[in-house]
Amino acid sequence: MSNHRKQTVLVTGAAGYIGSHTSLELLNQGYSVVAIDNLANGKVEALRRVEKITGKEVPFFNADLRDADTLKAIFEQHPIDAVIHFAGYKAVGESVEKPLLYYSNNVSASVTLMEAMEEHQAGNIVFSSSCTVYGKPDSVPVRETDELAPTNPYGRSKLMVERILEDSFQAIPSLSVSILRYFNPIGAHPSGRIGEDPTGIPNNLLPYVARVAAGQLDKLQVFGNDYNTHDGTGVRDYIHVVDLAKAHIAALEELWNNTSLLETYNLGTGQGYSVLDVVKTFEEVSGKEVPFEFADRRPGDVDKTFADPSKANKKLNWYAKKDLNEMCKDMWNWQIKNPDGYN
Repeated sequence: MSNHRKQTVLVTGAAGYIGSHTSLELLNQGYSVVAIDNLANGKVEALRRVEKITGKEVPFFNADLRDADTLKAIFEQHPIDAVIHFAGYKAVGESVEKPLLYYSNNVSASVTLMEAMEEHQAGNIVFSSSCTVYGKPDSVPVRETDELAPTNPYGRSKLMVERILEDSFQAIPSLSVSILRYFNPIGAHPSGRIGEDPTGIPNNLLPYVARVAAGQLDKLQVFGNDYNTHDGTGVRDYIHVVDLAKAHIAALEELWNNTSLLETYNLGTGQGYSVLDVVKTFEEVSGKEVPFEFADRRPGDVDKTFADPSKANKKLNWYAKKDLNEMCKDMWNWQIKNPDGYN
């Protein structure tokens, strides 16, 4: 990193779950953050709390990435050195019902962002992709070189943006790109001040489990108990959101230190846990019962998937350090301190 000033990072989707945790880690590492979010999934309170925890200011633009004029204004007002691009819709089921919404919001918005970056010579981008680009993996652990065959519009929208970044990298000499394919981020900041605050009924397992433990929801629905796994429930690679946030900084620093780089990394722990493993751990950590019932499998769900994170371990010197126990403990701490989320 150059010494004359700390680098300024534009974080898109900064008020969301992973965006807010990454903004916090960036500020802790001495970076300046400029935030943009249309607040479709994000909460501005998350960024206020990031400012309080770090004691640093975050200029915030409540805008959509498809708004080219606002992007132009951001790049003209702030010396943007790099972009971490989280903004996007992320519900698989919804993407099947509303594919055009997903292609417009996830793909078109990324093109507008890339155009603004090119125009203002901002050369580095870290992109928030997803393990959904692999579709149903032939084998586990999943490696970066495995076949890409997403099974839903959400996964395809992520893969399209990856392709757009790859093509732009070939065409724009000043561009460096890091594509991060996450597995299942869970947990919350250990302070309990920021965490996952889904709108409506949670789509993801852990917020759902936490609300059942807190008595806000009656019981958990476990989709499928006849998978080819140790207890019949689906196995996934859960990663602590703070570990994930730190990976973005490691990826960014690799881009600073190398010109003209295009890399793709899987981010996970490399270990799979079943739905029932998560429930049991959560019960132990919280001291609460989590009643559940089995329901039918969801279409498209796979038996098990977990990452091979060895490339990120080796090249970025990044390791997921927090185990399932800590993920559940931090999630419960957030739930107790914020029973109504950020409201």
